[in-house]
Amino acid sequence: MGKLIKNHWARLIILTSACYQLAGAIEGFFWPKFFFDFLTKNFDAAVKPVPVLQVINVAIALICLAYEWPLRWFAGTRLHRSMIARLVWLPLASLSAVLLYQTTNAALYHLIGCGIYFWAYCEGEVICAVPWTLPKRADRRLKANIDRF
Repeated sequence: MGKLIKNHWARLIILTSACYQLAGAIEGFFWPKFFFDFLTKNFDAAVKPVPVLQVINVAIALICLAYEWPLRWFAGTRLHRSMIARLVWLPLASLSAVLLYQTTNAALYHLIGCGIYFWAYCEGEVICAVPWTLPKRADRRLKANIDRF
């Protein structure tokens, strides 16, 4: 058995949540509902008559999909390989998702993926330049010197 590569696992979770957020936002065009409308009706203007929150969620879902399954020209850039950028972006994506009733589960999945990315960041994992590949192994002598310290 190999070692669990947490950033690949988080990427799969984020891809799933982005698809779910996109589907929920499209559904929100037909049945608009602000999630916290049981507390107050003041924010219903965000979803009807002009679907502002739905458009924001569609855009964020598409950005998440493009970020986690990148095009060739974006894959390998510093922004794509940065785990810190993901740790900043995912809570914001989750915040927009929690406001629309149809996308609240996607918000939870975004936060779970963010937590797994944080776990991977704490363990020193790196995101490879080519998506879905493994990092190259270090030279054994170099690894022995690193383990000694």
